[in-house]
Amino acid sequence: MSPEAGCVLVADIGGTNARFALADLRAATPLDQASIDEYPVTQFASLADAAAHYLQERGASAHSGVFAVAGRVDGDEARITNHPWVISNSRTRAQLGFNELHLINDFVAQAMCIALLGTDDVVQVGGASWQPAGSDQPRNYCVLGPGTGLGVGGLVVRDGRNYPLATEGGHASFAPASPEQIRILEILSAQFGRVSNERLVCGPGLVNIHRALSEMAATDPGLLQPSGVTAAAAEGDPVAVRAVEVFLEIFGAVAGDAVLVQGAWDGVFLTGGLVPRLLQQLQHSGFRQRFESKGRFSATMSQIPSMAIVHPNPGLLGAAAYALDMQRASFGATA
Repeated sequence: MSPEAGCVLVADIGGTNARFALADLRAATPLDQASIDEYPVTQFASLADAAAHYLQERGASAHSGVFAVAGRVDGDEARITNHPWVISNSRTRAQLGFNELHLINDFVAQAMCIALLGTDDVVQVGGASWQPAGSDQPRNYCVLGPGTGLGVGGLVVRDGRNYPLATEGGHASFAPASPEQIRILEILSAQFGRVSNERLVCGPGLVNIHRALSEMAATDPGLLQPSGVTAAAAEGDPVAVRAVEVFLEIFGAVAGDAVLVQGAWDGVFLTGGLVPRLLQQLQHSGFRQRFESKGRFSATMSQIPSMAIVHPNPGLLGAAAYALDMQRASFGATA
């Protein structure tokens, strides 16, 4: 990002929708909330077409961009996990006439958004509080997001720079912590073989838990979606209520493990599609007890904040934070 860069096009691209916004890197709050638009990805042949359409509709221009994509970024190319777009950085940059374009994984953006979060953008879960820190203060954070899968990432802040960590922590092995969870593991092992955390802590994971508990209760739940499980829980169905409780307990255990593995002593941030929907249950669940229950490290874990992100567009915010960090790096390189 050149030192003169001001207006940057940022995007958050999923398998269903593409969100775009403008970021002014000279502003105190870089992401322009009023500029956010969303389109179905099926409406366009390519990401470049979607981005060009957005700029034309807005009557805006930009010379650089940061696009967060829900898929793997490998060199010049990114593939959306649940959509046939194959995105070439160099070709997209040329089509848009950009001087610079960064393609980043969506969980890199989720981690980077921590750098721009304010206290109004998060809800505290548990007794440990969090305050935003200056960029000159060293910090280690981790971020977890249950949605279609389980994303796990981190953010290391050192010497005024933010270093996001892209991980595949969602695929770490599930560790049951009770006879009930051991039985759930046995049931899921019969279907999947190896059982990762993602088999339980995500939308389909909630369904897996509900199905296992139904089998244990000798009932047939039928074919349910995650929304069906949460709806049944809201109506008081005992198996569905317990499924949500177990989901949040395991989520807490996994979040605590992520803190230990990454050394994220300054806090864990919870994001993803399920967190806002289950926020009330999350605050009154076994999440925090399981988060802190780490044997000889339990006292340490009790001091670590766990914060639910309620900002409406953390992916776009993270893309803006990434652009801002690239600009700072350029300033440093030319100073």
